[in-house]
Amino acid sequence: MTDPTRDTAFKPNLTKTESKAEAVSRIAMSMIEQETAKRDAKTARLKEARLAQEAAAQPAKAAPRAKVRQAK
Repeated sequence: MTDPTRDTAFKPNLTKTESKAEAVSRIAMSMIEQETAKRDAKTARLKEARLAQEAAAQPAKAAPRAKVRQAK
């Protein structure tokens, strides 16, 4: 048996139901985190594509005309 440490000595023992609930909760949270990461990546990719499309669609701005001075 291992020597009790501060972390293991006061750790409550989970019942069978609690340990199953903990496992299900941990798996669900990892699935949610994966879905969030996928959604964020897709959003970033779509934003980049939209910005590129908008930049390509804008006509190039003409150089400003030089002001012509009129003689008095």
